[in-house]
Amino acid sequence: MQNILAILGEYIGKITLPGIGVIDIIEIGLISFFVYQFMAWIKFTRAYTLLKGILVVLAFILIAYIFKMNTILWIFRNLANVLVIGVIVIFQPELRRALEQLGQKKIVSTIIPFDTGREVKERFNDKTINELVKACFDMGEVKTGALIVIEKEIRLDEYIRTGINIDGILTSQLLINIFEHNTPLHDGAVIVRGNRVVAATCYLPLSDNMELSKQLGTRHRAGVGISETTDSLTIIVSEETGQVSVAQEGTLSRGLNSKQLREVLVSAQNKKVVDNNKLRSLLKGRVKHEEKSD
Repeated sequence: MQNILAILGEYIGKITLPGIGVIDIIEIGLISFFVYQFMAWIKFTRAYTLLKGILVVLAFILIAYIFKMNTILWIFRNLANVLVIGVIVIFQPELRRALEQLGQKKIVSTIIPFDTGREVKERFNDKTINELVKACFDMGEVKTGALIVIEKEIRLDEYIRTGINIDGILTSQLLINIFEHNTPLHDGAVIVRGNRVVAATCYLPLSDNMELSKQLGTRHRAGVGISETTDSLTIIVSEETGQVSVAQEGTLSRGLNSKQLREVLVSAQNKKVVDNNKLRSLLKGRVKHEEKSD
C-alpha cells in the first residue's frame, strides 16, 4: 500500500499547470463538444458495449503500468495496432452511420440562424398526407402489408434503382393497388419523393439492432434499417395485425392511430421541423405497445 502511495505521490508531484490562453479555451470547448456528441451517439449502438470493454482493458493496463508488469505491457504494445484495425473493421457500419449523422447536423445554421423569418418550403402537401393516412389505415383494416419510405434530405437513388420506376402522383388508390396481394409490385418497399411515388418493389437494408422485438419480421426490420442509414421516414403496415408503425432515426414506434400518424407526417412535412421534441416523444413513447408482426 505504501508503495502505491509513493508511486502516486511521485507522479502527482511532477504535475504542473500550464498557462491557459484563449485558443486553449476554444480547443477545450471543441473537444468537449465532440466528446459529448460521440457519447450521445455511441450510447444507442452496439459500440457502447465495446466502449465499456475498452475502459476495463485500459484500467487493467494502468494497473499493469503502475506495478511494472512488463510482460503484459509488451503484449499490449505488440497487439495495439492489430486491435485498433480490428475494431474499425468490425464496427464499420456504426462508424459510417456516425459520420453520416455528423454530416446531417446543421451546426453553423444552428449557431447563426441565417434563414430566420424565411418561408419554409414543404416536402409534400396536405393532400399527400391525407392520402397516406387513408391508404395506411384502409390497408390495415384488411391486413394488407405495406412498406412506404418517405425521402427527406438524403436522396434514396441507390435504393430506387433496385425497384421498378412508377413516377406517379401519390394517391391512396395507387398505394393500395401496389400492395394488393398477388400483384407484381406488392413485394418490397415503395419510395415517395415529394408528392409522387417514385418506385416500388425496392430492396432496403435490414436492421441488425438486437434490441428489436423477436416478433418483428423482415418488413419491420427493413423499415428500421433504412431509417438507420438515412434520414427518411418509413411507414409500416403489419400484414398479421393491420397495425401501423413508423420508423425514424432507428427508432420504431408501433401501433399508431390515424391522428398520431398524421402528426408525424405534419412534423416531417417541412424541411425545418418545428416540433422535433414532440415528434421524438411520440416515436419513443409507443415502443412498449406490443403486437405480433410479420
